[in-house]
This record gives sequence, structure tokens and C-alpha cells, in this order.
Amino acid sequence: MQSDHNLTDLDALIGQFFTIDAITYGDTKQPFITRYNGSLKQTDSETGFNQIADALDAYDLMPILRQDGCSQTLLLLPKITKKAKNRPQLNLIMFLLTVLSVLFTGGLYEYEGDLSGSTIQIIWTMVTSGWPFAISLLAILSAHEFGHYFAGKKNGVDVTLPFFIPFPFSSFGTMGAFINMRSIPRNKRVLFDIAISGPLSGLFISIIVLLIGLNLSEVHPLPLAVESAAGLQMEGSSLLYLLLKYISFGKLLPQITSQNGLSITANWIQYFFTATPFPWGVQDVMLHPVAWAGWAGLFVTAINLLPVGQLDGGHIFQTVFGKKTAQIVFPIIIGGLALLGVFWKGWWLWASILFFLGRRYAEPLDQVTQLDPKQKWLGYLAILIFIITFIPVPITIVGL
Repeated sequence: MQSDHNLTDLDALIGQFFTIDAITYGDTKQPFITRYNGSLKQTDSETGFNQIADALDAYDLMPILRQDGCSQTLLLLPKITKKAKNRPQLNLIMFLLTVLSVLFTGGLYEYEGDLSGSTIQIIWTMVTSGWPFAISLLAILSAHEFGHYFAGKKNGVDVTLPFFIPFPFSSFGTMGAFINMRSIPRNKRVLFDIAISGPLSGLFISIIVLLIGLNLSEVHPLPLAVESAAGLQMEGSSLLYLLLKYISFGKLLPQITSQNGLSITANWIQYFFTATPFPWGVQDVMLHPVAWAGWAGLFVTAINLLPVGQLDGGHIFQTVFGKKTAQIVFPIIIGGLALLGVFWKGWWLWASILFFLGRRYAEPLDQVTQLDPKQKWLGYLAILIFIITFIPVPITIVGL
């Protein structure tokens, strides 16, 4: 606790920037130094808050500004003690392990022929065959995470380098990557910039990778049935994925036909949302591994833009529409994922994770300053991107 003299000094300092109507001093039951009720003197709340934050640096204190009805509340708290320094060696080790894991996964997609030789030779064959897929997927993930990283650095937020997560023997060879924010963003504008920079950067590279991959892919008929003891994996469609396939091949793929008394349009809608009935025998794209990496990039973009909790979409949605609206939308998202879980069980896992971990939303120090008009339009764009990249049934496996 500060001495009375220091508290008096703080009151005088804050009074230069903040019209004080009431003061409450903290104690053991109220873990703040001082709470002021009143309003900023500066009409531009971002400027006013930054003036206070800069002035408090000498006191090793941080301010939190909230809107309480028609007035504002300013809390002064001790600065959060910085955690241990970043250790880039760990980031590098995890990245190299992820590179190996993704190379091996890409090799499984790319290599054709019988595998023979020692275990080391087989692994080497997989790794050397998997580089097109690995480079493509890692470029997408790196663009996404470094979009966050550079936006954080630009806005003065302490962020870690990306942590890549290896996941051998999975569909992609990785569980993605993440960065940590080690300091609190000053306001919603900063939080928004950090949140949206990742999906936009990753989406840009995903589209390029997917178009290249589709150019390397071929269109063939799907089998009429699955051979015994074999299985068939089919990727799901998003609106953007369908558009990019149409741009590449001049037709909607797979070529859904009218059946069961339904029109082509009705069958397309049914297939898009349920992946049924399976389109046996129709023309579709046989994805090159690079195209598979591009598809994964669109899928990752949609997952990150889910408007829930600590996901990028949660940060974006609550800074654009407010925390109360985000909390209203939360059960709708969880319910929608649970419903889609009937057609892809993976959504039940996501719904469970987000139900328990998606209730908390990031709160910047300055909770009064709102987004500027350009950021709001970018927020609306992010919602549109979520809609056109979302895949109701990501993966369908038949015959197993």
C-alpha cells in the first residue's frame, strides 16, 4: 500500500487528466491502490487514457478505465510483474519437430509405390517426398502467427514468438501454432488489430496455396463404391472453397446431381450441410498435397474466427459488438456446433472445449475507447470471412 503522501501525489497527478467525483482507497479486501469515479478531461478517450498510463510509469502502476453508466471508473493497480524472459530456443525446437512431423505427413500423401528398406530409409523417403505439403502448410501457419506477432510488436504489446505444435500421424502433422500475449493490450483497438491480423494474413496465403494446389490437381470420377477393407476420405466444402474450385475448373465440384426427388439445388444444400448422400461416381477434384494444405488453411481460418472466448473471432466479435452481445451469441455457437456434431463428431469435441474455455473474453486496460470506423468495417469483413470459410462437415470417411 502506498503512503498517504504518495496517495495524495497520485490524486493530484490523476486530477490533471481526470475529473474526480469520488475517491476510494484500496485495502486488503479491495486489491487496488485507488479507485476514481468521474470522467476523462480529454474528449478523445484514447489520448486521455494514454496520458494517464504514461504518467503512471514512474509510479510502477497501471490504470484500468471502465464505463459505468454515464460516468467512468479509473482503477490504479500495481503493474503486473513480467514473467521470465522469452526462450527462443524452445520455439525453435518445437518448430523443427513440427517441420519433421509435417514433412512425414506430407510424404504419406505424396509418395506412390511400395515402401521397402529399413525404418530409417522409409522415414527418409517420407520426409523427402513431403516437402511441397510441408512448405505450403507451414507458410500458412507462419503467416497467421507472425501476423499476430508483428501486430503485437507494432502496438507495444509483449508477445512471444510462435509456438508450433507437432502432431505426428495426424491429417496435417501439426495441431497448429499459437503466440502468448505477455502484457495487456491498452485498448480495444490494439486488441482488435492483433486479433484480426492473423486470420487475414493466413487467409491470404491459404488462397494462394490452394489455387496453386488446385492447378496441380486433377478431376476424376469418384468410385461407385468403396472396395472391401478400404476407406475413402472426402474433404468438406465451404463457400470460398467451392468458389476457388469453380475458378480453377469452371464447374461446381463435386458435381452433385438431382436425386431422391430433389432438385440439384436442394441436393447441393443438403450435401453442403450434412455431407449426405455421398456423391458416388460423380466428378470431383483429386487433391494434390499442396491443395490439401490450402484447404487446411481455410479450415484453420474458420476455426480461429469462431466468435467465442479467446479465439481470434471472440476478440474481434466482442470488440465490434460488445461483451454482452458476445455472451448472447455464445450459446448459439455452442448449440450450432453440437447440432453439426450429428454429421461430424469432431464438432462435439470443439463444442465441449469451447463450452468450458470459451466463456472468458480478453479485457484491455482501456475499456472505454471504441474501434474506429475502419476497424469496424474490418470486423464486419472478418464475420463475412468466417461465413464463407466455415465448413459444416469438414471430413467424411466412408467404408471404414
